[in-house]
This record gives sequence, structure tokens and C-alpha cells, in this order.
Amino acid sequence: MCFVVASVAAANAAGGPKPSAKPNFGPNVLVFDPGMQQAAMQVQIDKIYAVEQHSEFGPARYAVLFLPGKYHLDVPVGFYTQVLGLGATPDDVQITGNVRSDASARNNNATTTFWRAAEGFSVTPAGGTMQWAVSQAVPFRRMHVRGNMVLHQHRGWASGGWMSDTLVDGNVDSGTQQQWISRNSDWGSWTGSNWNMVFVGVPHPPAGEWPAPPYTKVAQTPIVREKPFLEVDAKGNWSVRVPALQTDSAGITWRGGSTPGRSIALNRFYIARPDVDTAASINAQLARGKHLLFTPGIYDLAEPIRVTRPNTVVMGLGFATLRPTQGTAAMTTADADGIEIAGLLFDAAPEKSPVLLEVGPQTSSASHAKNPIALHDVFFRVGGAGVGRTQVNLRINSNDTIVDHTWIWRADHGAGVGWTSNTSDNGLVVNGDRVTIYGLFVEHHQQFQVLWNGNAGRTYFYQSEIPYDPPDQASYTSAPGVNGWASYKVADTVTSHEAWGLGIYSVFRHPNVTLTRAIEVPRKPDVRFHHMITVALDDKGEISNVIDDKGGPTSINPRTTPRVTEFP
Repeated sequence: MCFVVASVAAANAAGGPKPSAKPNFGPNVLVFDPGMQQAAMQVQIDKIYAVEQHSEFGPARYAVLFLPGKYHLDVPVGFYTQVLGLGATPDDVQITGNVRSDASARNNNATTTFWRAAEGFSVTPAGGTMQWAVSQAVPFRRMHVRGNMVLHQHRGWASGGWMSDTLVDGNVDSGTQQQWISRNSDWGSWTGSNWNMVFVGVPHPPAGEWPAPPYTKVAQTPIVREKPFLEVDAKGNWSVRVPALQTDSAGITWRGGSTPGRSIALNRFYIARPDVDTAASINAQLARGKHLLFTPGIYDLAEPIRVTRPNTVVMGLGFATLRPTQGTAAMTTADADGIEIAGLLFDAAPEKSPVLLEVGPQTSSASHAKNPIALHDVFFRVGGAGVGRTQVNLRINSNDTIVDHTWIWRADHGAGVGWTSNTSDNGLVVNGDRVTIYGLFVEHHQQFQVLWNGNAGRTYFYQSEIPYDPPDQASYTSAPGVNGWASYKVADTVTSHEAWGLGIYSVFRHPNVTLTRAIEVPRKPDVRFHHMITVALDDKGEISNVIDDKGGPTSINPRTTPRVTEFP
């Protein structure tokens, strides 16, 4: 099902801008302006939610865009739906009413509430509290909540999420959230904790220290760019804002006005359409020097998208999905400065790919310290919507790369799911040096979830469930005398690495399968880990140690959740 793009009306007395030319985003992008009738907008929002409320593995993709101005609406956000404000700051787009994510399963269960986003606007919630009951792959960026916020639905289960560059005037209640990362955000107060809550560059983190409550606090974000975003100025000109590189930062970027950075006119982007474009047509536009914007939909690719020029911006709307159909990568980049990739879902196909996204060729060696490659809200899926196979999901060869939120998921439910059906060795392989990752979610792959070969890597927040479905121990053994594959593996050749706030969990479905250690690292003075927890979520098997030979086993009766505060 699809809907006609909402027409952009002329400016009204409320001051809505009149765009000089409305981009052709295709049928699954709605563009609203404050001069439109509220009832007409609500009808279109409700139609999208009717499609996407329970469509966990469906084909539809949508983006709902709001031009600067004031709105009174109820905006439920379902699967594969991205809601965006088009102002320079979140306060340029003001929605009074509800913007909400409801638990997608029964009994207020939000553990499968995935693939949706709210970015770049302010919300004055009805009743004073905004409900955002979510789990993985749910960006919440550049937001201003003029009230309180809850990260669960009536204290039902919820399993992790992301917040960045966001201001909440009141209280944030994480409640039953199992884990969460907040980066460069601020609030009146924060309540709640469970297993692993990480705060990076947050000026007012909650009181308390690991392990009780399980808070990991890093005062400053060492290096990051915020995600590129669409904006429309007072004259109606469309552009993409590319935020500037920040070092040692804390708090939001827009407190003093617009986010520092540069703007690229939208006419310098090729706007791709899934019903029109192929990999060849997209690559031809990239070769001409165009930036790239994927409109919502599923793109079947007979060859990789090749991003070769420095400072190219590649971004997706509405969880645009790239699926390689011929056993190739979906996307590769050159070892070039300043490439930005944002807002894409990479979905493996039945023909096995060697990798889904490769950042830099394996011969990469250049320094990008002054102008790093950055990935924002890039998500990966193997199985669930159908059989999918890959060896590696994300491989990073370029030095100094920044990853700002990723979920790399081998499906544990849905279609095409099984130990020999949706196959994937590794979620993430890092070969580059000085790679920094915020919000690393990697789950269910059949060997190391993360294999880190580069030096001077840093991870801020890690969440991982190891695979549910090894049929027996012989199928799940990484070395003689070592049961399973560690979730987070730092290669023996690495001399420096550091990570903060890691949670690794088991849900073994077959008896007599165990994991010797959740994290496996070389004993080197500059390999340091802070704040780790393991939990067994079912009654079979165990994780025998948290990191190398430290921490001891998980158990169910009585429930034991081993924690290690510092290693070594």
C-alpha cells in the first residue's frame, strides 16, 4: 500500500515556509506544512500506522516530514517509519499532542519494537509524558521533549535503545529497559536502571555508580559527528546539513541555535527510487559527483553501490533497505576522507554475500583523523523477512572510522530462520586502527559477534545476545577446549583497545550448549574493559565467564548475573 505525497501548501499566517521546488521523493514520503488541515494530515498518518503497526517484516517503508511550524497531531510511529522535522533546530517544528512508540507485542512487550525513528522536532506530549517503548534500531535524535518521557509501556519488557543530541525538559524513566545508551543529551532528571545503562557526553547523568545502579558514565564524547539531516530554510530552500566534527563534547549541538556544520543544497543529491533505480544507475550518479539520497523502499542490487569520492554523503529515508541479490556486497567505500553513510538497512539475500557493507578496501592504510568516515544509524539483518546469508555484515578497514549507532542482527525469529538457513559468521569485523563506536548492538551470529583486529579501538556501549540456536556443542566450538565463540573478541595481535559498558546474554534453545567466555582479549596493559555483565535468559546452558577467566558462570536457580567492574 502507498499514499500520494502530501502537497506542500503556501505559507500561512503561522509562518510556514513556501518551498521554491518540492523534491520528488516518490509515493512513500509525506511532506506536511502547518497550513494544511489537521484532519487531513491525521488521516494520512493513521493510514501509515494501519500498515506498519504490526508489520515487523513487511515490505512497506515510509518517511513523514514536517516543515517548520506548529502542529496538533497524534503521531504513532510503527515499523519502518521515520518521522522527521525539517528545521535547523528541533524547536522549529513543534508538535503538540502525541508522538509515540507503542509495544508491538502483547502484554506491553516492546522487545521486538524495532526499525522506527523520531528526529529533529519538539513534542509537547498530551498528559505531560511521551511514551517511547522501543528496543533495537530505533534512532531518537535531535529531539526536544517538552515534558517527561518513558522508555517502556506500562513497565512491560523492553530491550535497549538510543538517544542522542536530545533535550528532555522533565524526567526520563527508563523503567524496565534492559539497557540503553544516551549520548550528548540532557534532561531534568533520569530514573531507572536494569543491566547496562551508558551515558556519554551527558552533562547531568543520574547519581550512582556501577554496579548498583549499573550506570557507566563518560563525561565527554571524544570524537563524533552528528548525523546529517534534511532542512528547509525560511525561503523554502531544501538542503542537507552535515554537522561538524566535535571533539571532547558534552550536551546538545543546538542549544545556541543551529547545529554547527555545512549545508549541501539538495539539488546536489541524486534522489534514488526503488521503482526506478538499479545499482548501475545509482553508481553512474555517484561517479558524476552526486551525493545520494535513498527514498523509502527495498532496493534489489545486482552489484555493490560504490562510494568512491571523499566527503560523499549517502543517506536513506524511511529505513530504505539495500538487498544484494547476486552474492556481492550491498555497498563498498573507498579509503577516502569524510564519507558519511546514514539511515540505511542492509538486508542479506539467499545468495551468500562475503560482506554487506565494507568501509574501505582491505588494503586501506590512510589516516582520516582530521576528517573521519562516519556511519550513523546503519542497520543489518540476516533472515527474518526471508532466507538471508552473509559471511560478515559490516567490515571496517579504514582507519579512524566512527560508528554512531548500529544494530547488526542475525534473526532469531521470522521467516528463513535456522542454523543452516540464515547463516552469518560475524556481525562486525574491524581491521582499521583508531575506530570508535557508540551504541554497538550485535546479535546471534554464528562465530564471533565482533572481531576486532585493529589497534586503538574504542566502544561505548555494547549489547549482544549470542546465538539461540547452536544445535550442539560440536557445532559451536571455536578452539580445542573452548566452548562457543566469544561475543566480543579482541585479536591476540592487538596492543591497545578500550570498551565501556558491555552486556552479553544467552538464550540457548538446545541442552548441553555453553559459552566459555563472553569477552576474549589478550592480556596487554593497554587493553582495558570497564563495566561488564552477563545474564542467562533461559534455563539451558551458561556463559562460564564474563571476560577471559574472570567473572564466573551465569545460572538460573538461583539467578546469578556475574559482573566485572574493571579488567584487567
